[in-house]
Amino acid sequence: MTERVSVVVVGGGPTGITAACLLARAGVDCLVLDRWAEVYPQPRAVHLDDEIYRILCRMGLGPGFAAISRPSRGLRLLDTGHEVLAEFARAERNGVHGLPQASMFDQPELERLLRAGLARLPSARFRGNAEVTGIVRHELAGDGAVTVEWTDRETGASDAVLADYVLGCDGANSVVRKAIGARMTDLGFTQRWLVVDIATGADLGQWEGVHQVCSPERAATYMRIGDDRYRWEFQLLDGESAADYPSVRELRPLLRPWTGETPADELKLVRVAEYTFRARIADSWRAGPVFLLGDAAHLTPPFIGQGMGAGLRDAVNLSWKLAGVLRGELDGSVLDSYQRERRPHAEAMIRQAVSVGRVMTSGGRAGSLLRRVLVPVFRRLPRTNRMVLDSATPPLRRSSLVRRGWIRPGPAGRICPNLPLDGTGRRLDDLIGWRFALLCDHPVGARDRRAAERVGAAVVEVDPADPLGRWLAGGGAHTALIRPDGTVLATGEAARRALRSVFGSIRGRRPSSSTATPSTVHKGLNFTSV
Repeated sequence: MTERVSVVVVGGGPTGITAACLLARAGVDCLVLDRWAEVYPQPRAVHLDDEIYRILCRMGLGPGFAAISRPSRGLRLLDTGHEVLAEFARAERNGVHGLPQASMFDQPELERLLRAGLARLPSARFRGNAEVTGIVRHELAGDGAVTVEWTDRETGASDAVLADYVLGCDGANSVVRKAIGARMTDLGFTQRWLVVDIATGADLGQWEGVHQVCSPERAATYMRIGDDRYRWEFQLLDGESAADYPSVRELRPLLRPWTGETPADELKLVRVAEYTFRARIADSWRAGPVFLLGDAAHLTPPFIGQGMGAGLRDAVNLSWKLAGVLRGELDGSVLDSYQRERRPHAEAMIRQAVSVGRVMTSGGRAGSLLRRVLVPVFRRLPRTNRMVLDSATPPLRRSSLVRRGWIRPGPAGRICPNLPLDGTGRRLDDLIGWRFALLCDHPVGARDRRAAERVGAAVVEVDPADPLGRWLAGGGAHTALIRPDGTVLATGEAARRALRSVFGSIRGRRPSSSTATPSTVHKGLNFTSV
């Protein structure tokens, strides 16, 4: 008989492993199939923001990530001659989530951290050397199921598994995307770049932020990603390829503005590769019980460092909804909100990256002259530093799980900041975990408490003078309903109505004993069960 699991995750990269971890933490049995047995050893993504860092913390991986990451101190824009056009420096303090707003890391180290976290979860299994060859949707005795066919790359043996849901996290050349007939829409951006990773113990003496050379002739990016690891990206000229730069010797003319006279034998070439930066997005992210996440659903140029982060946003958006449906706590209709919320958000971030890329690399000599004149002026405008370095992403579009007002949307659809609750150092996530939460800057009535308890939600009362109270007031609200992924579902009276009616999506029953936790009231330093 064919094995059956609740969720099969196709692809064991950061997106797939994150989705599997989140599902398994919610008690959902899942199987990850990946064509490689081990973590892909070459570095790729090197940056994530504090919204993504927060996801890792909520998964219990925060200390591990802190040990392998390095805060980035901002952005420096350089002209063709490497003269500084503008510098946007981050302060040493952390952002609203209590974390660095930008962190640099080595992707293989992050993937090993994620896989170690997955291995600790009894509801999840990882199967490497498993190349998925087919996705077949069908009906089995009146019960919808999906057959995932795969081949063992070592033995050549074929196998299959039945799943209630399938998550396609299998990258740009996604087998799952092809299986559901989704097509990628080109958003009009293609550039060829050389990506160079160097390890060295030498002190390069460079500013500890991202360096962006704005040039139509040879745009370039420099980043320090670890104590002894560095990343460069250079736009390739017509007729050039990675084959022209096989060693440090050939790379020296490109690297010299940063490495100076550092001896070649002190620069170890970890990797040199050619990438084509593209901007694309899938027209459909779902076919029944099959979903697309990460690069299978969207591709972005790296200019704002949101490629890998977009995949983790997909995972955290979908996983709690899927877990709720599988546990019988949420109606299946909530899954319709996944593409409605995530696709516009991903497209907005892709278009932002495209715009930044064009500003930095296009325009010929006229563009270089324009940047030389306008960038310093732009830098002196009020709040420019904050605007450039702000790590907050756009709000999610209205859906059944995002109730934004048309005239005054307030914070609905945005991430609720993980601000301190009191002087003990505790923050919001420490109290609510992966639950719904009703956040109020006033005493909560018995009716609202009963409604919260009915769905296993936390009740959090904050003082209006506390950071979260001030955040509520800044959004023009006294009450906010927070989703398990940290997104604000609704504010004000809409939040109360959504909680009392359970927004037409929750079946109105307590979570099972294995997942339920009591509602909690927070007043100053007093934590008590309701």
